[in-house]
Amino acid sequence: MRNFIKLTDLTGQEIARIFETADRLSAGQHSDALKGRTVVMFFPESSIRTRVSFEKGIYQLGGQSILFPPEALDKREALCDVAGYLNNWADMAVIRHKDPAVIGEFARHAQFPVINAMTSVDHPCEVLTDMYALTRRDPALAQGRFLYVGANTNIGKAWREASEVFGFELEQCCPPGYEVRGLTVRRDIREAVRGKNVVCTDSLPETAKEDFKDFRVTAEIMGLAAPGAVLDPCPPFYRGEEVSADAIDSPYFVGCGFKKALLEIQQAIMLWCLAGDQ
Repeated sequence: MRNFIKLTDLTGQEIARIFETADRLSAGQHSDALKGRTVVMFFPESSIRTRVSFEKGIYQLGGQSILFPPEALDKREALCDVAGYLNNWADMAVIRHKDPAVIGEFARHAQFPVINAMTSVDHPCEVLTDMYALTRRDPALAQGRFLYVGANTNIGKAWREASEVFGFELEQCCPPGYEVRGLTVRRDIREAVRGKNVVCTDSLPETAKEDFKDFRVTAEIMGLAAPGAVLDPCPPFYRGEEVSADAIDSPYFVGCGFKKALLEIQQAIMLWCLAGDQ
């Protein structure tokens, strides 16, 4: 068994194996690797895309999912004891929790694979899905020039990790005070987007909306990017805030189509964690 905690923990060969498994699943070559197995899930009520695709994926693989709120891991009971009891019955855990230390501590004591479904500092399943979708749309896109327009959020950090793993060029466009450490930062969105192949965004913290009023990605802005460029906003996105309605309604937008691959990629991650290659 293996855990899926950080994207940077994986090698290129391991990612290629996950992508190949996702290809087989997408082609209808389903597996029953989770038949008779139980996956405990910790998700907040607000989660939609990640939770639905994990639950459906577990069902398709023949498994049973049991849902808890992430607050169940915040009780006074030590995480080593929570994991100790679950070791009797669980075969895998999928955890969305704001504190990565909670997932790490739980994983240290679990005798089953643990998957990070999102924390306050990363979102590895989401970004790996986007990279898979990019490679299947056009392999050149995945090695193109990326621009992240947004604040120093978990999505910004996740894209930085992806750039380290996949080796693509990544810049950030934001006002002062919102920089993701380690990225080249641009202040003029019109100049920043020129020549870029992939433009990514994240929803803005309430306190940052006014600061980002001149950084909204519009259809006109996307028209300055490289030919064939795509707009890949992280959901939930808000029309009229980080992205304009006309950008979402334009051919540049690939969000819904890309997120379709959450199902197969998360299934492939679960199979990889179980050391299966169905």
